[in-house]
Amino acid sequence: MHQLTLAGKTYRSRLLVGTGKYKDFAETRAAIDASGAEIVTVAVRRVNIGQDASQPSLLDAIPPSQFTILPNTAGCYTADDAVRTLRLARELLDGHPLCKLEVLGDPTNLFPNMPETLKAAETLVKDGFQVMVYCADDPIQCKMLEDIGCVAVMPLASLIGSGMGIVNPWNLRLIIDNAQVPIIVDAGVGTASDATIAMELGCDGVLMNTAIAHAKDPVLMASAMKKGIEAGREAFLAGRMARKYYSADPSSPTTGLIGS
Repeated sequence: MHQLTLAGKTYRSRLLVGTGKYKDFAETRAAIDASGAEIVTVAVRRVNIGQDASQPSLLDAIPPSQFTILPNTAGCYTADDAVRTLRLARELLDGHPLCKLEVLGDPTNLFPNMPETLKAAETLVKDGFQVMVYCADDPIQCKMLEDIGCVAVMPLASLIGSGMGIVNPWNLRLIIDNAQVPIIVDAGVGTASDATIAMELGCDGVLMNTAIAHAKDPVLMASAMKKGIEAGREAFLAGRMARKYYSADPSSPTTGLIGS
């Protein structure tokens, strides 16, 4: 029921998590374990995964033998920079093709630069990468990214690190209904109910970092997010009742009442 298929591989968890903003690698690992996530994204420009042999590597705490490592291009503002970063990551990870592409347009709001994102996606797909792509919640551009060959399209729920939740569910539904690849909400989730809503809308998964790492108790929040994802998926599959405005429909039988 909960399995997610990405680039031909199946995962039990539909929760994907980041590795930034924790106090240390031990807390990072504890939160990831509590989340149940199997796909873990790493900012290649900010975290050591082998670039500096003299420093501790995140891969010692989160080994590729136990997790699918998803290198990302956080901090890149041009297509060329993003492509260069992911080619480096592929070398560091022994040819690993799965990656998360993000090309930012503004350092204050971290909104994606979509022309550069589309350009980078096209180059990376042609170069053999399996691209999961962070993007605006624009149904037309999301379809363009799918047509380029991205293995997953990841529209934002709201701005990165904002915790505002899903600000435009209608666009997400348009994107989901028109997609043939997994749609994974990326950015803006603040708490477990936000993750649940994303899954109830029909998203295939949710990727988050700040909502867990900046919680007062990151490990406990990671556990809550796991449950929220699972509850939302089950609710989506179950199919909610129709909304009725002032339509009486008793939940108990109305026959056999005293005095009737």
